[in-house]
Amino acid sequence: MIRIFSISLGCPKNRVDTERTLGTLGLVRIVPRIEDADCVFINTCGFIAPAVRESVRVVMDSIDRVGRLPKRKRPLLAVAGCLVGRYGHKTLAPELPEVDLLLDNRELALWPEKLSAALGLTGAVPGIFPRLLSTGPAYGWLKISDGCRHACSFCTIPSIRGPLCSIPAERLLGEARFLLEQGVKELILVAQDLTVWGRDLGMKHGLKILLERLLPLSGLVRLRLMYLYPAGLSPDLLRFLQAAGSPFVPYFDVPLQHAAPKVLSRMGRPFARSPRALVERIRSFFPLAALRTSIIVGFPGEKEKDFTRVCDFIGQVRFHHLGVFAYQPEEGTPAAAMPDQVPDREKQWRRDSLMNMQGEISEAILAAYVGQRLDVLVDKAHGEWPGLHVGRAWFQAPESDGITYVSGPGVFPGALVDADITEASTYDLVGLTDADG
Repeated sequence: MIRIFSISLGCPKNRVDTERTLGTLGLVRIVPRIEDADCVFINTCGFIAPAVRESVRVVMDSIDRVGRLPKRKRPLLAVAGCLVGRYGHKTLAPELPEVDLLLDNRELALWPEKLSAALGLTGAVPGIFPRLLSTGPAYGWLKISDGCRHACSFCTIPSIRGPLCSIPAERLLGEARFLLEQGVKELILVAQDLTVWGRDLGMKHGLKILLERLLPLSGLVRLRLMYLYPAGLSPDLLRFLQAAGSPFVPYFDVPLQHAAPKVLSRMGRPFARSPRALVERIRSFFPLAALRTSIIVGFPGEKEKDFTRVCDFIGQVRFHHLGVFAYQPEEGTPAAAMPDQVPDREKQWRRDSLMNMQGEISEAILAAYVGQRLDVLVDKAHGEWPGLHVGRAWFQAPESDGITYVSGPGVFPGALVDADITEASTYDLVGLTDADG
């Protein structure tokens, strides 16, 4: 039995990489303390500067905690992921001599083999089964590809994770079945861009082909798509999703990033002319769809009129969920060298202003659900209040959106319950089940 202390930073795609890698080690027990571990596995994020700082802080803290232990009790310290992908082994190894193993995410397929060798294991077989699920019984992430084929001027992902690399359908189907056999009810597809899955495998309509095989799987209650690149949401794909029906969830996570054509053009976004048209296209097929997007404010050259255009756009579209980020100039990206950089103070003011607006929109949207009965998928028990659980309605994605607090008969992790919505706040709901429900 290998005892693992695991930390996975950043996005759900990192979480999947961690689960797949640790699942190949055979008998594994996750332990809550470094002091009890045979291996400390840290999967880092390096997408933007704050993520780099957090990753470095976590790694240095782990080095310190391992260093305090007697030598005979010190676990193997493995650092993986985007921090290694961004800065490379040659840069990090001299800076972090206490780290026993550095794993670059551009060599993801070799992680199991390298980790097994470092631990002295001979029985582990590199692959993706079984996967060490860490999200509880309600949902599981299914990463369908790695890397990115786009060239947004602000983004480091292609340089960190490389070009698009789609995972073959048979492997994904096997992994999906494995997750469902563990009792998972909701599969959440993730990638840098779901809509281009299969292009590198010679498929023009790959996502549609993949979904045709995933949707009928036994035990699947919800199928959610996260990160749909705007240019890939064609009428043909939307028509297919409309006809598919349940278990597809009409939740569209579409990172528009801005609403002003000039800013979108500078960002390198190929749909620069009409984000509004895309929203209208989605709603023409799904009038009641839940929409999520992300916006970057303070991009180089963003004028006050551009920001006003974004505010008007957000106010008119009324997204269910919105993430707003103050632009960060990342070393090596074209945007970092652009003229007309916006002062940090102004960027933060714009972000706060837009989030205040979204708070009012979200509060109004959620208030409309009070008095309704909704299906709530229960993720876990509340850590502080006995009998209270944390769950999600169909329009709430885990780790991204608000939650639904739920209590009453039949409520337990992994359950799908009917709940009467009794309260709403800015981002969360409260629901109750009843004995007759």
